[in-house]
Amino acid sequence: MVIVKVETVNKPWGKEEILVKSNKYVMKRITITRGNRLSLQYHEIKEETIYVLQGNLVIWKTDNIDEKIVLEPGSLYHVKPNEIHRFGATDDEDAVILECSTPELWDVIRIKDDYNRK
Repeated sequence: MVIVKVETVNKPWGKEEILVKSNKYVMKRITITRGNRLSLQYHEIKEETIYVLQGNLVIWKTDNIDEKIVLEPGSLYHVKPNEIHRFGATDDEDAVILECSTPELWDVIRIKDDYNRK
């Protein structure tokens, strides 16, 4: 039996808990605090599958704030390489998701960011 310590990475929009990190995949538990969102971004290599655990996950595929979809707990969403996306939480509650992805955590190209990160 291997015991792995969960790595918590605080973010301006919430936090990521890296549950598993291997050379084949990464699993994270991500909490987006209410009213916050991640950057509008894409990945050249990385591929992700998202499972909504708690709250409603807002997804934008463009910079237009009115063009969005909202996923409820139990929903799945797949992000392919080069697909523009942005995740967020509604104003009334945090969104908690599981992300299983390929291991290229460095592969984030930000298009726009509420926190002026590059």
